[in-house]
Amino acid sequence: MPTQTLVQILHSQGFGVRRACEGLILGGHLRIDGQTLTDPEARIDPQGLSFEVEGRPWLYQDKALILLHKPAGYECSQKASAWPSIMLLLPPPLRHRGVQSVGRLDQDTTGALLLTDDGPLLHKLTSPKHHVPKVYEVTAARPIEDRQITRLLAGVVLDDDPRPVAAQACERTDELHLRLTLTQGKYHQVKRMMAAVGNHCERLHRSAIGNLVLDGGDLPEGQWRFVTDAERAALTAKR
Repeated sequence: MPTQTLVQILHSQGFGVRRACEGLILGGHLRIDGQTLTDPEARIDPQGLSFEVEGRPWLYQDKALILLHKPAGYECSQKASAWPSIMLLLPPPLRHRGVQSVGRLDQDTTGALLLTDDGPLLHKLTSPKHHVPKVYEVTAARPIEDRQITRLLAGVVLDDDPRPVAAQACERTDELHLRLTLTQGKYHQVKRMMAAVGNHCERLHRSAIGNLVLDGGDLPEGQWRFVTDAERAALTAKR
């Protein structure tokens, strides 16, 4: 990757307009490898660059892809209405870059959510042709019966499409809990599938997207992290 000026790097990462980024550098708020750099026009290779702005550690990302552990009570929208937006959980640089959620989770659904400012990647990950498996932990209102699992695996018809949708995998973890793996992404799909087999979804948590498994110990509710290059490659690999 060609070198960039320090002001170009901060601007590309969402730290404000160029004048604001110049002010951060001239004010001594940029540190790289423990050194304070104050020349906005100094050039550096940004690939793999770690730096600090106002004491906040940052990793250079040409295109950002992040994993968020979404809590309940947040909407997956830029301009929320009834509930706060998930964007409030992100630092200003990511919001300024215009990251968007890859698909959506209902306000009362928790778990793994991807966000990116990479348009082609967003399109690929949301395309029905890509078949990224997503794992959901379902808490049912009533005991889960064998026949319900059989129907979920065989496919049920939802009211907006005559073609049946089926779970890729379905495992009862106890009387009221189900681990459901889907490759489609229809509106309210898990809740509607549970209703179609005669049950009701009381709580819903997405525990994995493709190779990205959410561990609450490593990434608590409301926290986010960058997806690594290796994780990104596995996520976008052909299936």
